[in-house]
Amino acid sequence: MLRQLGMHAPRVAFNFKPSRLVYGGGGQILITRALSSTAVSPPSKAIVYDVHGPPDTVTNLVEVPGVEVKEKEVCVKMLAAPINPSDINRIQGVYPVRPNPPAVGGHEGVGEVFSVGSSVTSLSPGDWVIPSPPSFGTWQTYIVKNENVWHKIEKGVPMEYAATITVNPLTALLMLEHCVTLNSGDAIVQNGATSMVGQCVIQLAKSRGIHSINIIRDRPGVNEVKEMLKNLGADEVFTESELEVKNVKSLLGGIPEPALGFNCVGGNAASLVLKFLRQGGTMVTYGGMSKKPVSVSTSSFIFKDLSLRGFWLQKWLNADKAEESRGMVDRLLSLVQEGKLKYKMELVPFDDFSSALDKSLGKLGSQPKQVIKF
Repeated sequence: MLRQLGMHAPRVAFNFKPSRLVYGGGGQILITRALSSTAVSPPSKAIVYDVHGPPDTVTNLVEVPGVEVKEKEVCVKMLAAPINPSDINRIQGVYPVRPNPPAVGGHEGVGEVFSVGSSVTSLSPGDWVIPSPPSFGTWQTYIVKNENVWHKIEKGVPMEYAATITVNPLTALLMLEHCVTLNSGDAIVQNGATSMVGQCVIQLAKSRGIHSINIIRDRPGVNEVKEMLKNLGADEVFTESELEVKNVKSLLGGIPEPALGFNCVGGNAASLVLKFLRQGGTMVTYGGMSKKPVSVSTSSFIFKDLSLRGFWLQKWLNADKAEESRGMVDRLLSLVQEGKLKYKMELVPFDDFSSALDKSLGKLGSQPKQVIKF
């Protein structure tokens, strides 16, 4: 009944023979009485954590019995799902919105409709779908959820892009379009430019004629990293040490001072973004990878009239934005199909989840986004 990933067996109560483990709508594993029904999903293999803690010690691969597919529900065979930093934070118990354990990991992905309930009209077996907005519990081979959770997409989209489109690319698009009004010829500045959001920002900005100034950390092979980002459309790429000058704006050449900055690092990297901003500019913080606070000088507020704000995709999606987000996802997938949006990922077989998790935890240095293929 249990397959291990080199970790301890979970404390999920599989010895309850009259009962079954059911994937709940909030990502939780629920104990319910066995149901007799002709419409039952296949058994599922799932990455489950029954307590919060370090993901490499509390997650386990378990087999979950099939569940009833009710009249308005859809059974989806998952094809691929990424390991995002927010997934790790949910397992650790530090993310603001998270399911109560025991729960299945994962928050976005792509799947193929396996079967539908008797009253489902919008989807058919064989359709490709994504949970939109993203939904808990995508690290499993079969998911049963209400019809309205799933958004049908074109089958021609590469699987790994379909699996990763609803969090990072959507964040990049929303920050570019909803924070400050930008016109062709304007400029933005960002740190964390090699992140998936950062790569998307570069390409989406370029598609609108917006210049991008990109800040990366000092590292081995930095010239190759700069070349990669410029191939995506970056106008300028600087390391943090290269910006240890009196006036960073002297490095801009013919690029206008940016009106908008994105910060996902914090600490000194955030201060560098602020130095580039023009009078009345805005810095949007959407992450804090360095775990260091954002520090702002008094003069930046008084004399430069800078504004600071945050962006959290979850909050935006919670504001009755489901339909709008689906339209934006379709736009992003169209850009992928046109070859105008790309980012580096690594497809990993489900059986190698442990190694993918180690890479996502940073145990093996900087690695591309890990996407589990079921």
